[in-house]
Amino acid sequence: MTSPAPPLHLRGVVLPEGEERDLWVVAGRITFEPVPGAETVLRGGWLLPGLVDAHCHVGIAPDGPAGDLDAAAGQARADRDAGALLIRDCGSPVDTRPLLDVEDLPRIVRAGRHIARPKRYLRELGVEVEPGGLVDAVAGQAAYGGGWVKLVGDWIDRDAGDLAPLWPADVLVAAVARAHGLGARVAVHVFGEEALPDLIAAGVDSVEHGTGLSPDQLGTLAARGTALVPTLINVDNFPSIAEGASKYPAYAGHMRRLFRTSRERVRAAYEAGVRVVAGSDAGGGIGHGRVVDEIRALRDAGLPAEAALAAGSWDARAWLGLPGIAEGAPADLVAYAADPRADLSTLAVPTRTVLRGHLIL
Repeated sequence: MTSPAPPLHLRGVVLPEGEERDLWVVAGRITFEPVPGAETVLRGGWLLPGLVDAHCHVGIAPDGPAGDLDAAAGQARADRDAGALLIRDCGSPVDTRPLLDVEDLPRIVRAGRHIARPKRYLRELGVEVEPGGLVDAVAGQAAYGGGWVKLVGDWIDRDAGDLAPLWPADVLVAAVARAHGLGARVAVHVFGEEALPDLIAAGVDSVEHGTGLSPDQLGTLAARGTALVPTLINVDNFPSIAEGASKYPAYAGHMRRLFRTSRERVRAAYEAGVRVVAGSDAGGGIGHGRVVDEIRALRDAGLPAEAALAAGSWDARAWLGLPGIAEGAPADLVAYAADPRADLSTLAVPTRTVLRGHLIL
């Protein structure tokens, strides 16, 4: 349980509206009504809804599982110090439920554990089932998680020597329907092209990585409201993955091709009206605390700076069901000395961080 925090007063330009306002924080909530006796902790600057890392793995380090809750909490603090006050944990072998109410940690929306087939994903990370067990596994992770289920949609098939789908189409339809019936949304890991038609037809809610998306599929994602979380700073690892896969030349060449077109696909997704959301893939070959790098990568891929910022702040929060800076909203916000819309590098140097109503920085 969180302990009471003293009331705070901040004044700055509130984003995304761009209006300079006074706001107060009391009992963990934002109000625009004056609160007598509040401590003024900011006079001037820009106030942003807390950043969001929508593809993060609390409990996984770049070299493997964290092992215990203390290590997982340390990872979450690294993400928080980078401004990420809301995390969608996109699959973890660590039971992070005890971290959900820790007052100095980001809010965590959990997806439980990855669901994959035996020998078709990274060892020790996921629940492994054959197709006949997928629907039950989804139900189990929907109950164990916190609103999301994470499927592995494709991975290298060593017999084929390349990326290949994990699940038959009819099983995917049943599994996604089961998740939705239980009130959970479905995120799916997918690199290549072959698995995407069945995943999209099954109605998944977010495509993670999505480096194989085609232009016609982008229109379908936009029409259905399916989000793309491109994890560009981890896609940057594709060439090194290919370098280490010389035993599988078809797979290595495929990964290089996916990398070469990754930025243009993200730009095309945005232009097609797909909701693009920032996620660093922290833990998945990437260190924690790098959401700002992902936001900047989205800008460099062709999103306008403000759209890239929205993808890692107010729009991502709305997608995950949390408001931005509004009357009665949870007091999770970050302040900057300059306007981050004009220069995204400003995001690397917050001047104030308020999390769950507590002054962290």
